[in-house]
Parts: sequence; C-alpha cells; structure tokens
Amino acid sequence: MSATLNEPSRTTPVIHEADICVIGGSCTGVFAAVRAARLGASVVIIEKQNAFGGVATQGLVNIWHSLKDTEYKRDIIAGLTREVIERLRKRDAVVSHDDNPNSAYLLNTEELKIELDELITENRITPMLHTSFALPFRKDNRIEAAIVENKSGRGAVRAKFFIDATGDGDAAARLDLPFTLKTHVQPPTTCAKILGTEGIDIAGLIGKHREEYDLPDDWGWNAAVVGLPGGKMHAETHVFDVDCSNAEDLTRAEMEGRRHVRAYMDIIRKYAGKKPVLADIASYIGIRETRHVHGTYRITEEDVLTGRAFPDAIAFGSYRVDVHHEDRPGITFRYLNGNENIFEKGKGWTNGRWRPETASDPTAYQIPYRTMLQDTIPNLIVAGRAIDADTGSYGAVRVMVNMNQTGEAAGVAAYLALNGNKTFTGVDPAALRSAMEQGGSIML
Repeated sequence: MSATLNEPSRTTPVIHEADICVIGGSCTGVFAAVRAARLGASVVIIEKQNAFGGVATQGLVNIWHSLKDTEYKRDIIAGLTREVIERLRKRDAVVSHDDNPNSAYLLNTEELKIELDELITENRITPMLHTSFALPFRKDNRIEAAIVENKSGRGAVRAKFFIDATGDGDAAARLDLPFTLKTHVQPPTTCAKILGTEGIDIAGLIGKHREEYDLPDDWGWNAAVVGLPGGKMHAETHVFDVDCSNAEDLTRAEMEGRRHVRAYMDIIRKYAGKKPVLADIASYIGIRETRHVHGTYRITEEDVLTGRAFPDAIAFGSYRVDVHHEDRPGITFRYLNGNENIFEKGKGWTNGRWRPETASDPTAYQIPYRTMLQDTIPNLIVAGRAIDADTGSYGAVRVMVNMNQTGEAAGVAAYLALNGNKTFTGVDPAALRSAMEQGGSIML
C-alpha cells in the first residue's frame, strides 16, 4: 500500500470567470475558443505549454491533410482550418500539394504559433499559457470551475460550460467518466528538425545499425520544413509500450524519444560521413492515442469506410484509415475505395483489398456530434482525439484537419447551449450544423 498525505483544506481564489472554459490549447482547443468567441461568448483557454497548437507546434508535426474528398473534386473541410492556411499563405508559411493523400499542406509551425496567438488576441479570448489543469471542481452533476496551477499559484477558472480539449480526456477522467484505454495504443513519436540529411538513406542506415544503438526494429517518415532550405522534419521511430496518459510512462516516452533522435543522428555521423545539425526537437512527444471517453455514440471503422451519413454530422474527412501497429513495427492503411496496404518490417508492403470491388465508392466520411457527448456531466463536452471511436475509425479521424472540426463544433455547441439555456446533449444538431455553416464550415 502506498503512503498518503492529508493536504490541509484551502480556499482557492477565482482568478477568471467566463461563459466558456476551454481546457487544452491545441488547434482543436483554439478553434473551439475562437468559434464561441466570434458568436459572442466570453472564453478562457488553458494551455500547459508556452504556445498554442499542441502536436502541430510543440510536437513539430507540420502536415495537414486534404480538405477535399478522395477524388479531389469536392471541398469537404473549410472553417478555421482553411482560414489558418490562407493566413499562413500570406507569409509564405505553407506549401500546398492539393492532390497528395500524404501531405496536402506543409506548414511552418513556428509561424503557426504566432498565427494562433493572433486569433486568440483578435477574438478577445483570455489566454492562460504555462498553466496546468489540476482538476475540475464539481458541484452536484456540473463542473463549476477548473482548478489550475501556474506561476501565480493555484486558482480557479469559473465558467458555465467546459470543453475538454486536452487530447487525453483529462477533465473527463478526473470526473470519473467512463473511457476506453487499450492495453496497447498507437505508439507516439518524437519529431525533430534536422539540417543536412539530403541524399542520406536514414531508414536504411537505422535498419542496418539499429542494434548497435539499441533502437527498435522500426520505420518512419520525414517532410520538408517550409522556409528552411535543407531542413526536414524527421519522425523516424516510435516509442512502444507506453501509455502517455500515465505520468511515469509519459516521462519515459519523452526521454526515450529524444534518445532515439540522438541515436540516429549518431548513426548518420558515423556511417554516412555527414555532420547533420539538430535544429529543433519536439518539446512535446507526438501522442497518437490514449483515452477515448465514452460518448453517446462510438464511431466505427465500418462507419468510416462505408461513408455512413449521420444527421448530426459535424466533421468530415477523406484521410484513410491509418493504424500504426502497437504490437509490431508497421502500419495498416485502408481506403474508402476498398484497397488495403500493410507494411511490416522484414516483409515490406502487402497490397490487397479489405472488401471486394463495388460499382461505386464513398469519397468522404462523417463524424457525428454524439461521439463528443456524454450524459453524466451536462456542461462538459469532449473535443479532439479523446472522442469515442473504435480502433479502425480512430486511425482515420484522428488527423488534425478532422480534429480541428470537432473543436469548432464544441465551441459552437457551447455557445448554443449558453444562449438557449440548454445542456450539450440538449443542443439541436440541425441548429448546430446551421450555425457552423454560417461561421464558415462546410456541412455535407
């Protein structure tokens, strides 16, 4: 039995009051805050890091996927994702590959940090950076405040509605709401920006010399860094067998991920005869999956791959099912047209079909509002990668252009609940879709 301490009771000052409190400042969280503020709500956003943007900025993952259907004929995503792309374009901070299923947009994520700051400021949102969410203060069946810690000490943010955009469902978990956490989840990756790797077969070198440096038998990818000649963002390995919603595992994952980066840098130096420069390393490991808070609906792989339509659809996507294997190095891709590609180390690619050919194929899928809802705490909604999804569907919906839309939906829903004296479950999906569309979203 572990030892315990009895903390003395304390009076916690209320440091901010607002209509809506967003917990978590990824693009999902920022977009939730902006949409609510543009409708007239007062909003506070809490972020533990020194900048907004989450894995896109702190994790260095500089790719956003296609905003069109799988045939590149129809726009299916707009809203704040499109707006931010256009804002970055004015500073030559984005490169477009419109018909590329792997990377439709490459972003300069340092510029993205500043752009998100400007969105927060323009919309008069109260920002709280370097601020850790500690726990929800619950009164009866509602959250009354979010308890936070920062340089000024401990305080409470009181609000009428709360959006859990932590990615890990931290607020929901600390309210003891049910969630699914698999024994093995899609493993995280530590990304790094490196100069001087042109012409080097990094994957081949790692494969040949990995045992010398105690690296896993693994695989990875890389992408150009916009505006940095000769610079690439490298995501060459995974950290296996960690649960990044657990503090000890998260610490181990962060340190192990950085060790991986140094190891393959040393491999390049030793065996390629080059002197690459480590220009930047993620301040936040790229977490792919942790908790999925139980919603009033769980989206399934069948829903995604068959393009099932939902009357309460609030987000749309065309990115393939993309599951990083948690039990062996490799990846599985499944496409809406029925194709399947599986990569396994030592075996290479196996190409086939997950279903027989059909006369027509869906070209997009939908995410229903109900995946974000739970019916225990009426003034809490979940946005981002903690929404309720099975393994296959999550492999598709988890990418940023999709999760951005769940943030926008959460912000609009919070305003509608506030303005109509309703709960999140009481928000009319038709009214939600209409309000999102009026704010610039595409509703199919």
